[in-house]
Amino acid sequence: MEPLLHGFVLAFGLILPLGVQNVFIFNQGATHRKLSSAFPSVITAAICDTALIYLAVSGVSIVVFSFEWLKTSLFLLGFVFLAYMGWVMWKTDPETSSNTQSSALTARRQIIFAASVSLLNPHAIMDIVGVIGISSLVYTGEDKWIFTAAVIGVSWIWFVSLAIAGRKIGQIDTSGRLLKRVNQLSALIIWMMALYILSQLYSK
Repeated sequence: MEPLLHGFVLAFGLILPLGVQNVFIFNQGATHRKLSSAFPSVITAAICDTALIYLAVSGVSIVVFSFEWLKTSLFLLGFVFLAYMGWVMWKTDPETSSNTQSSALTARRQIIFAASVSLLNPHAIMDIVGVIGISSLVYTGEDKWIFTAAVIGVSWIWFVSLAIAGRKIGQIDTSGRLLKRVNQLSALIIWMMALYILSQLYSK
């Protein structure tokens, strides 16, 4: 019971803050007419988190991130991609009943963007490696995998819940004006994260 509870509490503590991943998933739920249309981003983000959590718990990621050049490259790639993604989100129009020429993200672009915000977000990866990976060291055998399953379970549940919450907002705003502001707020948050990553890169 202890590793299960530990995994749930730790995962919720790390995933609750408003990060790029959360903003992107919520945005996809809000800007599509159907919840199922946001599933590509939800499933992709959850799979990426599952892979990173597994690598962190197994110790592989800690070894990989011991290379300084790799961390620097990740920070640089993260900045460039987040800056571009912010621009795309700013220009994206939400889907509404009166907007049949919507530019909401296609499934392919959702997958690419969701994978990128998961795998090119240095601080999210550092949380997984530095917090979840290290926390798992107190467990061995079956307890370690119970802890891991709890963390992964929270990740999947949270991303689905975010998309549902976004869809509810989308149903309330039939004009699309609020959702356009959601897109723009998402873009601003993403740009702030990009600038923060750049500042970290130059302070290294």
